[in-house]
Amino acid sequence: MKKLLLATALLTFGAGFAAADVVRLGTEGAYPPYNFINDKGEVDGFERKFGDELCKRAALECTWTTNEWDSIIPNLQSGNYDVIIAGMSITPERGEVVDFSQPYIPPASSAYLALSKDADLKSGAVAAQTSTIQAAFVAENGMTVVEYATPEETVAAVKNGEAVAVLADKDYLKPIADESNGELVLLDKEEIIGGGVGMAFRKSDTELRGKMDAAITSMKEDGSLNAMIAEFFGPEANTW
Repeated sequence: MKKLLLATALLTFGAGFAAADVVRLGTEGAYPPYNFINDKGEVDGFERKFGDELCKRAALECTWTTNEWDSIIPNLQSGNYDVIIAGMSITPERGEVVDFSQPYIPPASSAYLALSKDADLKSGAVAAQTSTIQAAFVAENGMTVVEYATPEETVAAVKNGEAVAVLADKDYLKPIADESNGELVLLDKEEIIGGGVGMAFRKSDTELRGKMDAAITSMKEDGSLNAMIAEFFGPEANTW
């Protein structure tokens, strides 16, 4: 899934979650169906439902907050929240500065969205969100990458001709293509990038990570996680 954030801050926040009465879950709120803000101004989507269920099973009281993607790891380390649950792919680079849970979504396809099926990915820039695994992939594979702060801006870049295509999670791009009335299409070419999606924790918060891992395991074992993935991503989505 998305996102190769290379954290610039290497701070360790000493007071772990055990010192707090409430576990604060941090997400982006801008990447449906993983997470988004609904009409009531509340965090919604797959990760909201999934995170609430994890907290229930772990007997934790949890709250939600949002943070812009490009500073989401530094603000975890600074103590602004206790967990990142934001469609974050597990990567070795991130693992140097945070600890991950086991993956809760298997590795999934990234797709290209363009104005036509015959778009030439070498003829111009390919858009990607800043600090994502897709941005790194484009740069490492002979294409010209142009990065934008938000996923919405990457799609806008294709529409206005700043990019020939955008590379992002297929789960994010497919609904956009479906709702565009043919203006935007998915290319047949897809990429498998990253090691699945996990929750990120400060390295000092081993107890909290253990509680969440146990809850994820229980959801995998009873089938409820697969059902939730199918609910939000469709019956053809990769499951456990």
